[in-house]
This record gives sequence, structure tokens and C-alpha cells, in this order.
Amino acid sequence: MSHMPVLQATSLPADAIEVGRIADAWGIKGWFKVHAFSSAPEALFAAKDWFLQPAEKGAKHFTGTVVLPVKQARFHADTIVATSLEVADRNAAEALRGARVFVAREHFPKTEDGEFYWVDLMGLNVVNREGVALGVIKDLMATGPQTVLVLGYEQDGKEQERLIPFVDAYVDSVDLAGKKIVADWQPDY
Repeated sequence: MSHMPVLQATSLPADAIEVGRIADAWGIKGWFKVHAFSSAPEALFAAKDWFLQPAEKGAKHFTGTVVLPVKQARFHADTIVATSLEVADRNAAEALRGARVFVAREHFPKTEDGEFYWVDLMGLNVVNREGVALGVIKDLMATGPQTVLVLGYEQDGKEQERLIPFVDAYVDSVDLAGKKIVADWQPDY
């Protein structure tokens, strides 16, 4: 018999962003561990509803998208743990293992000036002060204290990568609405 919690089927919001996965059950009272992607653990704490989709691999205890009303999510040591009234015990929590967690972008906490969510930077065009196109952001890497923008661009018909530290020394402006970043950087760096 499956102990899958009965979760309401729904459709994924248009602005939904994948922010993590449910790792495993935690304790016996229906809590579960969440592996958050570095882009936005704050979103897990801010959102009252998480949208779940089954893991790509392994056992699927549900199909499509379901909504998980979150009662509490918090840090425990270096892990995020969460609980929902719909998840009554360890078996129910284990049934969620591997589920992909999405949060509606509108539920992300507001950012401070000069702060950006990684997900908002993806796909932005980067140009230098002279207006030369340097590439499009296709990924971000955390390298210790700083974040590095990973740009994709084409040269001689081949896909290339360019790395630019995402720090004030090199990044002049970020225009999310205009989908553009201006950087103090030369194509031959």
C-alpha cells in the first residue's frame, strides 16, 4: 500500500522556477529534507505553496504537478528541513523522495538593490562599455566568495565560453527589464 500523501493536482504556474529537490524523510513525524539549488533557498522559506513534480528517475509516487502546502521550512545544521500538514509520517515523507520542487517567482522574497537571483540573470545579453557583445549568460558558478557569469558566444562557427566575475569591479549595470548587463571587459581578456 502506498503512503503517498494525497496532494491536490494542479498546473505549474507560468512563473514557476525549480529551486530544489526533496532529498529524504527526516525524523518520524513527516518532516523531509530538501536539497536547495544555490540560486534561491530563501524562496523555499518564503513560499507557502511548493509545486512538486516527480523525479526524472526512480519510483514515481505521483504524476504531473501537485501542490504541497508548506507549514514550516527552516535550516537544520547545513540542511533545509520542511513539514506539511499533508505529510503525516515518515512513510509519507519517503514517498516524496526525489520530487522536484518549484516555487512561483512571485513568491520569491524581494531583493535588495544590487542583489539578483541567479535565475533572473540567465539569458541576459552581456555587452562591454564600448557596446561589443560578449555573449549570453548560460550559467553561473559560485567560486568561493564570488559568483562568476558563464557566457556563451560563437566564434568561427564554434560555441565558446567566457567567464566574467560578477563583482562591481567588472559589472557596471544590470538591466533586468532590458535583458542586458554592461561589463568593463574586453573580448580578448
